[in-house]
Amino acid sequence: MRKTVKELTMHMLMLAALTFLSLAKLGMAYLEYDGSIHIELYHAVNPEIPDSFTYRGNITVSNVNSGISSINQRSLFTDEKTASKKFVYKNAFYRLRATVVYMSGARRTFLTANKFCSLINNQLNDEFWISIDGSGYVNAITYMVPQMNGVDDCPDFELESLILQDFTTDVLIKHTDLAPIPDTAGYIQKLEREREARQRGETKDTRGFFAKYWMYIVPIVLLMFISGASNPEQNK
Repeated sequence: MRKTVKELTMHMLMLAALTFLSLAKLGMAYLEYDGSIHIELYHAVNPEIPDSFTYRGNITVSNVNSGISSINQRSLFTDEKTASKKFVYKNAFYRLRATVVYMSGARRTFLTANKFCSLINNQLNDEFWISIDGSGYVNAITYMVPQMNGVDDCPDFELESLILQDFTTDVLIKHTDLAPIPDTAGYIQKLEREREARQRGETKDTRGFFAKYWMYIVPIVLLMFISGASNPEQNK
């Protein structure tokens, strides 16, 4: 029995070590060289062509661990400003496409949207929330517009007087917390130490009668119950 428990403990330790090495190898794939990530931003500025995206700018996360980032964005072209005013007529959503480019060359695309009228009410001030897991992967990009007084409807104004300025954007990095890993190997070692101590008589079993012998009592009770149910005439 002792040999079996020790072998099980060794297997658990080896499994934990292999899991740790695998996670470390996976994390280093994108955390090396300061773990920088590049994100290309594209937006649909014409609600009549919602699937036509043009380049808006890019976000660079220079260090994944510290969350240091920067954003570069171009100004809206004149025709884009004219087309974007159609959002007010339609009260439509402003759509964005964010493509994450990792250092290995791997790419992943996210789509997000928000009410364009909220963006106008906030004078083109917006936010990007970027969620990064423990391996350096981006698992979510959320586009948000801080609402002013909870208003997201289009204001009453003449479109001719609407002046669209440049975007003022904040980038917020959120690291996803890893769930705690149970210490299975430590628990097995604890059980082994308690069993050896009981065999040496160092500790007393303070459990109650039922706790000690429930594995014998329960089958007997079940047999008596089944026997009584199968012979109702004898019970009478």
